[in-house]
Formats: sequence, C-alpha cells, structure tokens
Amino acid sequence: MASEQQPTAPPRGFAVSEFERRTERAQRLMAGWRLDALVLTTEPDVRYFSGFHTQFWESPTRPWFLAVPFDGHPIAVIPEIGAVGMAETWIDDIRTWPAPRPEDDGVSLLASTLRELTKRFGRVGFMLGQESHLRMPGRDFASLTGQIAPTEIHDATEIVRQLQMVKSAAEIEKIRYVCQLTSGGFETLPSWACLGESEREICCNLRIDLLERGADNSPYMIAGSGPGGYGDIIMGPSDRVLSDGDVLIIDTGTTFDGYFCDFDRNFAFGTPSDEARRAHEVVYRATEAGLKAARPGATSAELWAAMWAVLEEGGALGNSVGRLGHGLGMQLTEGQSHRPGDDTVLKRGMTITLEPGMEFAPGKMMVHEENIAITEGGAELLTRRAPPEMPVIG
Repeated sequence: MASEQQPTAPPRGFAVSEFERRTERAQRLMAGWRLDALVLTTEPDVRYFSGFHTQFWESPTRPWFLAVPFDGHPIAVIPEIGAVGMAETWIDDIRTWPAPRPEDDGVSLLASTLRELTKRFGRVGFMLGQESHLRMPGRDFASLTGQIAPTEIHDATEIVRQLQMVKSAAEIEKIRYVCQLTSGGFETLPSWACLGESEREICCNLRIDLLERGADNSPYMIAGSGPGGYGDIIMGPSDRVLSDGDVLIIDTGTTFDGYFCDFDRNFAFGTPSDEARRAHEVVYRATEAGLKAARPGATSAELWAAMWAVLEEGGALGNSVGRLGHGLGMQLTEGQSHRPGDDTVLKRGMTITLEPGMEFAPGKMMVHEENIAITEGGAELLTRRAPPEMPVIG
C-alpha cells in the first residue's frame, strides 16, 4: 500500500565507539555504587551493551548473561549456540556452555566469572527493581548467590535506567525513522479502510503496510472500537465489524533495528457523534499542553499536571490508564511514567510519549498519543502530528 515518499532509513547497528561510551558511563556509575560488576540477563539490556541482536530470545529455554566489569570490556557468558553471533559484535571475551543443560545452565560458569571480577568491593549488581526481571530460574539465581558468597548482590536497576533513558543521536534517529514511517501508515489508512471491515482486518492490513514501508515488526498493535467511543484499549483487535457512528483507536509499537515507536490514532466511521468530536478535541489540546511543558528541567509529574488540567476542564470523568505517557526506546515502555509523584527530571536526549486519555462518558474513552524527543529548546515531535479533527472513514 505504501506509495508516497518514504523517509530514509538510518544505518543499522552502531559504531563500536557507541558501545564503548555506554560501557564507560556505566562503569563511572558503578564506581559510585561500589560495584565490581553489573550482570545483565534480558534482551534489551544485553543488546544495549553488546549490540547482540537476535530473534532467538523468543525461546525461553536458555539463559544469557553479560557481565560489565568495573573496568575493561563486557564479558559474554552465553549458550554455545550464540557464540558465532556474539563474535560479530565488539565483545572479545565470550564464554560458553552447551545449553540447554538444566542441571547447570551456565550458573557455575557465570559464578566463576564473577569470582574473578568481585575482588575490589565484593559487590555485584543485578536488575532487581521496577520494570525489570531476571530471565533465569529462581532456583538458579539462589544457587548463584550461594556460589559467589560472600560477594553481595545489589539492585543496580537505577544505573541501567539512567543510561538508557538518555539516548544518543544515533538512537533517536532510529526512533524518529520508525515514527515517521508509522505516521505515514496512519495517514493513508482512511484511503483504504472502510465500513464493514473488522478491527482485525484493518490492523492486519496496517501491519502489512508498515512492513512494506520498512518496519521490521509490529509486535504491539491493539485496537478498540464502539459506538461513539471505546471502552477498552488493551484487548483488541477483535472481529468486531465497524459500522456507522463507531470510533476506532489503533495503537502500535512498531520497530526498526530494535527501537520502538509507540503511538495511536483515532478514526471515526460514518457520522461521528458531537460528543466524540468534542472528546477528541480535548485530548488534542491536552497533547498541545504536554508539548509546551516538555522541556529540560521539567518533571514527569509536571507533564501529567499540564495535560490533566486540560482533560479535567474538558469534562474528564477519570483515567483508568494510570498515567499520561512514559519513556520509550529499546522497549515499548521504559523509565518514567507521567503521573503524580514521578519526579523524573526531563533531560536533553530523552525520548518519551505524551498520552493524554480520559473517560468522557460512562464506558467511553478517548486516548491520544505522540512521541517526542527532549531537546535544549523543548519538545521535538518524532511522529507527524495527528490532525485536530478525527479522520472520517466511510
């Protein structure tokens, strides 16, 4: 379906210097935390420091480990099946075991590696905090802690969070590119979608369009619809057929080279109700307020307050999402949440979403979302701004 001028794709991957800078920044933070090593176990964290990018993470059978030492290059402790791929990255110390081996799936090899590294402070960091997971069996983690004793394990989530929240120019370019091509997909959707199609059919065709435009994947594409509004934004797409008076939301997390966009668009079918039109106008104005408030030094809580003031004045009955946007990057959502009490300070290089949403009538929601980068001068739109009025299909 893609036919108009397409944005130019940025180069895939990163220069070795990018990984060196990430590692050096981590090591400076580790020194302040008195950590001998940082152990990464999940796909985005391992990829962030190594560049190891594979779909094989979809298999949960084998654990993967990357140890960032106090100084020097990271050390990969991985299944033998990944050795060739890891050798194509900048990592030069690759230690393997013949996985899967449930009786000792890399635990003793990781333990021996950490014993080599933990002789300065006797402390090693793991991702144990909010929005993190170990991706290794709990019994293996317990075994590891015993094997490296008396070395202490500490939560180092904040170190990685601080690093990944602020993006390099090369990272932002990848996010900008996938935002632009996805914007194009949304903009042309009204030219081919029609009354009588289902949510599932429309989302399937949109996904095909995005792949043709140059996206790698659309692992997250949800939809919701209903007469005059929708009541759910996380369960679809369903086989519900769109008819006159319906409002459809499609929200997608589409990727390019391992980086996400995450934004939605609303579409009216046939003749939208005045109530739905007004609700769309309110969330549009709330987004404008968020764009003005998003500048270095502001906090996520202040972004929430700026957007919620517009929503409340516009008649919002509530917001079941719990936040009005979040961080964005190698994961669909990362870092901060725009909500009361989140005092994360916006810095140049952060990429975030603005996602004002409200219940505007009992059982009816309207949500809008844009993706931005924080610059010295304020917010830079990475997406192409949605039109002030809902596009009408039919």
